[in-house]
Amino acid sequence: MTRTQPSASPTPSRAWRAIAALMFSLVLAPAAMAEEPVAATPAAAAVAAPATPAAEGQAPVAAPTDATAPLEGQAPTDENVQAMVEDTSLGMAHDLSPWGMYKNADVVVKAVMIGLAIASIITWTIWIAKGFELMGAKRRLRGEIAALKRSVSLKEASEVSNKEGTLAHTLVHDALEEMRLSANAREKEGIKERVSFRLERLVAASGRTMSSGTGVLATIGSTAPFVGLFGTVWGIMNSFIGIAKTQTTNLAVVAPGIAEALLATALGLVAAIPAVVIYNVFARSIAGYKAQVSDASAQVLLLVSRDLDHQGGERAAPHMVKVG
Repeated sequence: MTRTQPSASPTPSRAWRAIAALMFSLVLAPAAMAEEPVAATPAAAAVAAPATPAAEGQAPVAAPTDATAPLEGQAPTDENVQAMVEDTSLGMAHDLSPWGMYKNADVVVKAVMIGLAIASIITWTIWIAKGFELMGAKRRLRGEIAALKRSVSLKEASEVSNKEGTLAHTLVHDALEEMRLSANAREKEGIKERVSFRLERLVAASGRTMSSGTGVLATIGSTAPFVGLFGTVWGIMNSFIGIAKTQTTNLAVVAPGIAEALLATALGLVAAIPAVVIYNVFARSIAGYKAQVSDASAQVLLLVSRDLDHQGGERAAPHMVKVG
């Protein structure tokens, strides 16, 4: 039998198929590298490393370092930085102006701030009102004292100071009233003592009238710092409670609350310091006013003594009796 020889045609066909597969892989390789550049890099490096033969007498070339190692280690660092930025931005998100701190403060701290603001308004109102009152009273009293010094008798002084409501009018007419009630008295010293007692009461009453309203300044000056301190303690307590709730010690988180609390202390000092200063100024001014009132009272008492001496001289004058 004749044996059929295998054909040589399969060998070229296998070669063509290998060439087609190689071309197809070359076409798909750039597309795969474009889609996943990071993932393809270590694979290519791993393939290229063993493919490079080491030269004779030379050390093997080390494989390139994996490029993805720094990227993997960089992710936690970025997260930490982001967390730090977010924590720091918590404090910057608050409005740290005085009005913004007031709006973000606790209810108790707000009440303290409002009370201190009202106290400060009262202080400056009393300063303006009482200051003009003292200036006007001192100016009028200086003119009244000059008029009393020019008078010779108590009756003349009453005619000069005939304007009702003035201090000189009150002093002179009170002295005239006592003189009228003691017209039949024989002891001139007793009349002087009673007139002096009346005038002293009038001087004390005028001092009390002028001092009215200044006691509020003393109260504000002594209590406002402690009220502001109460607001500060309350605000800081809330800040520490916030630290416990958030479980963070970052100062940027609790700084706005502490600033709001310290604003209460600042307002307490703003209300207290002017109140103390104005109270001391008024105390000196009122003391000077009382001294002027005492001068006017002494001038009226001088006129009373002069009139009593004149009346005594008229009573002691001898009566001429015609005989014959």
